[in-house]
Amino acid sequence: MSKELWTTSLIFALVVLGIAIFVHTLLNTTGHPSSQPFPTVPITLRTSSLVVPTASEEPAISTEPVTQPKAPGATSGIIVSFNAITAISTQGDPEEQFRSVPLNKMPFSDIFVPVATRTLPAALSTRSDHPVLRQGIAPQKDPLSTNKFYANFFLGDQMQGTWTHPYSISWAKGTGNAKSYGLSISHIDSYQRANDSGRPERFYINPIGIQSMLLSATSLGTSTVLSMDSLKAFSANLNMLPIPGAPPAITFPLVQGMGFVTANYSGAVPLVQSSVFFRTVSRVQSPHVGVVKYKFVLEDGKTWLLYATPSYGGDFNLNRVSNTMYQSAAPFSGTIQIAKNPGDGSSLSGESFYDQSAGVYPVSANLSGSVSGMSGSYSLTWAKAGLNASGLPLLMFALPHHVQSFDQQTKRGKTSLKLQTTTKGIAIAFLGDSWTMLEPKMPIDMGFAPWTPSNGSVTRLSPSAIQVIQRVARNEVSQDMSAACNTGSMYFSGKVLSKYATLIYTMHSLSGQQDLAAAGLIKLKAAFATFVQNKQMIPLVYETVWKGVVSTGSYLNGDSGADFGNTYYNDHHFHWGYFIHAAAVIATLDPTWLPGNIDWVNMLVRDAANPSADDPYFPVSRSFDWYHGHSWAKGLFESADGKDEESSSEDAMFAYAIKMWGAAIGDANMEARGNLMLAILARTLKNYFLLEDDNINQPKEFIGNKVTGIVCPSFLFPFFPSNSSNQPAILITLPSQLFENKVDHATYFGTAPSLIQGIHMIPLLPFSTYTRSRAFVQQEWDTYFSQGRIDTVDDGWKGILYANLAIVDPRSAWRFFAGEGWEERWLDGGACRTWYLAFVAGKWDFCCCSQG
Repeated sequence: MSKELWTTSLIFALVVLGIAIFVHTLLNTTGHPSSQPFPTVPITLRTSSLVVPTASEEPAISTEPVTQPKAPGATSGIIVSFNAITAISTQGDPEEQFRSVPLNKMPFSDIFVPVATRTLPAALSTRSDHPVLRQGIAPQKDPLSTNKFYANFFLGDQMQGTWTHPYSISWAKGTGNAKSYGLSISHIDSYQRANDSGRPERFYINPIGIQSMLLSATSLGTSTVLSMDSLKAFSANLNMLPIPGAPPAITFPLVQGMGFVTANYSGAVPLVQSSVFFRTVSRVQSPHVGVVKYKFVLEDGKTWLLYATPSYGGDFNLNRVSNTMYQSAAPFSGTIQIAKNPGDGSSLSGESFYDQSAGVYPVSANLSGSVSGMSGSYSLTWAKAGLNASGLPLLMFALPHHVQSFDQQTKRGKTSLKLQTTTKGIAIAFLGDSWTMLEPKMPIDMGFAPWTPSNGSVTRLSPSAIQVIQRVARNEVSQDMSAACNTGSMYFSGKVLSKYATLIYTMHSLSGQQDLAAAGLIKLKAAFATFVQNKQMIPLVYETVWKGVVSTGSYLNGDSGADFGNTYYNDHHFHWGYFIHAAAVIATLDPTWLPGNIDWVNMLVRDAANPSADDPYFPVSRSFDWYHGHSWAKGLFESADGKDEESSSEDAMFAYAIKMWGAAIGDANMEARGNLMLAILARTLKNYFLLEDDNINQPKEFIGNKVTGIVCPSFLFPFFPSNSSNQPAILITLPSQLFENKVDHATYFGTAPSLIQGIHMIPLLPFSTYTRSRAFVQQEWDTYFSQGRIDTVDDGWKGILYANLAIVDPRSAWRFFAGEGWEERWLDGGACRTWYLAFVAGKWDFCCCSQG
């Protein structure tokens, strides 16, 4: 390439980079309204100034053991009516009285069994239409996943990317230098990222649109259509048809973590293409009988490997057509696999591991798990196909949190092959057909009471703390719960129900106000009944297109963003989690409430977290991604941003709610899954979301932000040179929404630090001290809110920030919440001051008693 052309290429690329950095601020908010996550319901309170206790009156906490056995003479058994609550001895933890299976005797059998398989509650109507049609999806018996990694292939123009890690793939559809209609395959190294110049940098973006390798066929062109089949939690098949109704020319089995991008050909003539241009192409020695191997070096200096396995023996030869295309000498039936060799390709280490597994590939994955006491484990086992599938091991890429938790057998498959991922550090390739991950410290002793990893549940507060809490609780329990809870939004309504549940639990179990709590529970059950009867302002419906329970909001007004996109399956784990938590409290305090309500609450669990394919009404694990170790919030929205996760804390709240609901109804498997999800989340949040100073998975220039903001699986800005002197150096189309596979220190509703940091705090519940380490909380506070900067916050986020501060400094938090200068505007509509006071008091002994 001439010096002039290289210069032109560089200048154009830098211009594109500048556009990328500018346009990144146009956050793709499709399906994400800019509303803050606070219910805004009119509430009238009787306010009273509360005096800060003197040093001798500051709350002191008894040091109860982590597991509190029932004291001799304590009442045991199940409460049959709320009137009996006042007879329960306070000598033991009331939560323990409702466990049908002791936590230290949970079963070893697979915990991924159906919650239920029966029909849905009668109050819920059914409809067979949905605003989003099933585009190109073949009929299948199992319900369809809506929030999984491959959703862009059946949404919109089907051209947005899919991230399997470490590869990104997309339908080229005639774009790029190669003008291909096949599948584009790329991998991004860390030096290719774009970022701003701030310190810490506000965002980093992985480019998309770099068509490093493409697999296509001569029969694919302007009439090509995409279809999908076998959509499951970890996998799906992508088919490329020459014309509508024709058999697929190519089928791509897509599986998270796959070591190769595999294409199954059925008599089509393969095309191997690149929009980055081929520098050298060579046929090299076969790794084993029946496999043909090629090595491609591109003009960007990167090396890619191709392995072809003919179905019935024979040979496979490629002929050069141009510097963007090689064509098979004959029609081909069999598999072609593409993989990137790391580095400059001169090392054979990575190549040797690809060689070992060439010819076999995963087609689906099965999830299983078990628990024993505090220890939990979960396994991914892949079904595989290809040449000598029974004799060759799979090559699969593991993320950092996988590697940390692998058992000894899985660790034996570790290789030295590593590739950068887009937002989750370095992926390491492992040989083997299954992985088992261990979580040895599940929070099995965590209940509704304030909790710390060191002291466990704290169920007894000092008299001085109780006195303050009682004054506040009397005001808050007098509110009109039914009016406050029926907000017209399932998200806001759930938050308010959960708020009142924490209030009533605190009054009954911590502040000794059983009579007032009993009256409050009656009101809370009445408010909850509105939703069970489906008489809320905007009812729910079960729709049969995708199979799930959704708000009718978008049906009523045509707004896809109604209630944060609930109708389109956005944020279901956030929305339902609050309802499930409230129900768990009610059921724990009054088990007689269960018969008329258990099916409705289980329906919410099944919709967002169905654990088994045996449930015909809901897909498996709609929200939680057991490969990534956290949930994805985005539903049926085509997105150049990909799936995202904005509130890591509400993700943890959902897992906590499942745990507590399982305990309340005696479903030990559900409780175990909730505990396991919490343990996994504690690990993944530390690795990817909540960034301590020593984090190694996010760029060092970004760690100073302390949280990732929005995590999305990149941004469209191809950067590659051309070696052709008669065409533009870079051919690119920039769409209006330009980031995916990026991390952005922002929210959908504002850029203030209180919002960006706070969205990863709400709600502050017992699990918060499990997922948010003291080291992280202190570093985050020192970065954004110390030295009086907290005083610039003057709304509901202030209460959230101070409740979070209680994890490391409960003395300051107590003075804030109990101080005579208290203002109600510092409390968001989804939280109660009563619980915050108890939450803070429950941290006192753990953090501050030694300080005097």
